[in-house]
Amino acid sequence: MSASAVSAPPLPAQRRTRRRRESGRLGRSGPMTYLIAFFFVGICIGPVAYIVIGGFRSNSQIITSPAGFPDPWEVGNYLGVLQSEIFWRQMANSAISAIATTIGVVVLGVMASYVLARYDFRGRTALYSLFAAGLMFPMTVAITPLYILVRELGLMNSLAGIILPQIAFALPTTIIILVPFLRAIPKELEEAASIDGASRLGFFFRMVVPLSLPGVITTGILAFIASWNSYMLPLFILNNETQYTLPLGVQAFAAQYSVDTARVLAFTSLSMIPALIFFSLFERRIVGGLTGAVKG
Repeated sequence: MSASAVSAPPLPAQRRTRRRRESGRLGRSGPMTYLIAFFFVGICIGPVAYIVIGGFRSNSQIITSPAGFPDPWEVGNYLGVLQSEIFWRQMANSAISAIATTIGVVVLGVMASYVLARYDFRGRTALYSLFAAGLMFPMTVAITPLYILVRELGLMNSLAGIILPQIAFALPTTIIILVPFLRAIPKELEEAASIDGASRLGFFFRMVVPLSLPGVITTGILAFIASWNSYMLPLFILNNETQYTLPLGVQAFAAQYSVDTARVLAFTSLSMIPALIFFSLFERRIVGGLTGAVKG
């Protein structure tokens, strides 16, 4: 074999330079990438911006120039909605429903995930598969039997009638996300806690819950937003306007003020702003929690 056929291994400095060049090539984005990204961002933000800005216009402005900017800006539409008692009552209903659903999903989800992740018992795989199969059945498919069940339980026209089903339908997603977190906790840590005299409940509350906090926050945020935006279930369960959540309130308000488009846009934008702010504040925690679940 000739000496030319044998190549010397690259030096450490050469390897670092080569890695730097490859990472630079992978990290570089061309103008087309940014153009496509801005295009999809515009598709997502455009309708929201139109609704928010439309609330600052008058009906004559909307009829004259549907895609124009307010000239002048009208704040009376928003002030009229904010001064409405029914708006604040429906927002309170949405807040109660979303907070109660989030608490129920987090508490039950953490406990069920802990059992599925840390205990060996007959049927554990089947039970986990059953929760995973729950992801394939949206609430719209089961709305008719769910309506009958809620009516038989006497929960019609009450917030409990929408909170309990929302918890049940959010549990599969919660368990699928939390089980990898809890499985990733080393067994040696549990053995050390047991030697120190910690009970299983003590280990659960002192170690498991803090270590799985990213996943808990992620599932809580997803449950809160899903409950806040829920429309189909409240439509079937709630009949009294004072019990409406905001999605139903938007529909009722649009039907009542069908000729006042600007005021309907103001009501719609005010009803979705809390969920947008909530999601924007915790967006990084959602991504971090899902990343941790994938790694686990």
